[in-house]
Amino acid sequence: MEIAERIGTPVYIYSTATILRHLKLYEEAFKGIPHLFCYSVKANSNLAILTLIAKQGWGADVVSGGELYKALKAGFSPSRIVYAGVGKTEEEIRFALKSDILLLNVESFGELQTLNRVASQLKTRARVSLRLNPEVKSSPHAYISTGAKETKFGIPFEEASKIIKRREEFVGIEILGLHLHIGSQITEISPYREAIEKTLNFLEEVRKVGFRPLYLDMGGGMGIIYSNEEPFTPEEFSSFLSPYIERENFTLILEPGRFIVGNAGVLLTRVLYLKRVRAKNFLIVDAGMNDLLRPALYHAYHEVLPVVPRKGEKETFDIVGPVCESGDFLALNRALPPVKEGDLLAVMSAGAYGFSMASNYNSRPRPAEVLVEGGKFFLVGRRETYRDLVRLEAIPPHLQEPS
Repeated sequence: MEIAERIGTPVYIYSTATILRHLKLYEEAFKGIPHLFCYSVKANSNLAILTLIAKQGWGADVVSGGELYKALKAGFSPSRIVYAGVGKTEEEIRFALKSDILLLNVESFGELQTLNRVASQLKTRARVSLRLNPEVKSSPHAYISTGAKETKFGIPFEEASKIIKRREEFVGIEILGLHLHIGSQITEISPYREAIEKTLNFLEEVRKVGFRPLYLDMGGGMGIIYSNEEPFTPEEFSSFLSPYIERENFTLILEPGRFIVGNAGVLLTRVLYLKRVRAKNFLIVDAGMNDLLRPALYHAYHEVLPVVPRKGEKETFDIVGPVCESGDFLALNRALPPVKEGDLLAVMSAGAYGFSMASNYNSRPRPAEVLVEGGKFFLVGRRETYRDLVRLEAIPPHLQEPS
């Protein structure tokens, strides 16, 4: 309540204690395996959260020059940063090489050629992993399944084999690892099993030409509980992976993001209006799809709870925002206890892919962000103003002249 009164709504609220607890779960589960944990910056790139995670000795998984910039600014060691993404520009590649990061995860032959040329111009050798496409479907939703045959991600095994056999031709490249990232919000281990077994079969083939990678990057994607999911635990993931890692003598790289911050954050929003029509009841709130895109984009489920619940008979509502789109909703057909205009609602499990996917659609300022630690809270992302909406824009001189 105090945060809503002092900071306003909508506002993202993150828990330091929960983030630290999730980091510790990973550390304890994998302490017997040579590993490097690289937090997936795309899940939540708030600078305070990045700094908190960097201070625990973790690395970072980045997918853009902007994420690399933020990771370095937050204090992540370049030697613990890996860089993925299918569309790295020459400028981004130069930035990564000059920053001397650990690995660039290469996603196509064309990218490898560009990387080789840029590295040669800089008189250095780029350390890379080849991102493989194991043709594994990890999720029923195509938007978050990134290891399937039809996706834009990764290199087919046949092409990767040709690259490895020709690796001496790339004088600016040093191939040190293999990378797999098969999707997001994965709740079963079986897709990982299929992916790693295909990869180890591939490795048997390329060993014949003397290729022995130092790193196996299994990516991220570990699911969390939004509703009634039963995801596997870090301990179960460790038990599954350890025989493979020990047998092959890899250093394992993992890129958790959602698991670390997803259930460490909520989106606090205020009810503006109750609207009852013949076919439907609506709660119109001050947060919309521009603040939390996942429900509109994926039909993703987020539990919604009244901050101060009232006793009484439940009523079913669509919880919708102020954006001028029929797809602007946070939840559909939700049974809630009595709710009044002005009440606060907490949209749960909003710490990952919440603010990081927010936009200014409808010229709406993005929400504030708050980090809670103990009995204190800190404003770690101020609410945008109308002035911020035009700060980077300019009007040509001839349009400034009086009509």
